[in-house]
Amino acid sequence: MRVLATILGIILAVVGGVIAYRALFLEPSAAVVITSTDIREVPNYTKVIGGSALFIGGASLAIYAATRRSK
Repeated sequence: MRVLATILGIILAVVGGVIAYRALFLEPSAAVVITSTDIREVPNYTKVIGGSALFIGGASLAIYAATRRSK
């Protein structure tokens, strides 16, 4: 069971990292902000936060499962 939880945690962390990376750097921006002096593109922060949450949750699960001591 520990091995399965560790593998599942690693997979969740990888998927979350890929989602966050793609939302920040590769995918087209979610919005364009135009002011009188500048034009900025804003990334999709919903995907960034969701991917980061998956990354943190998966890494936490993998670390917990790998370091838990059996009685």
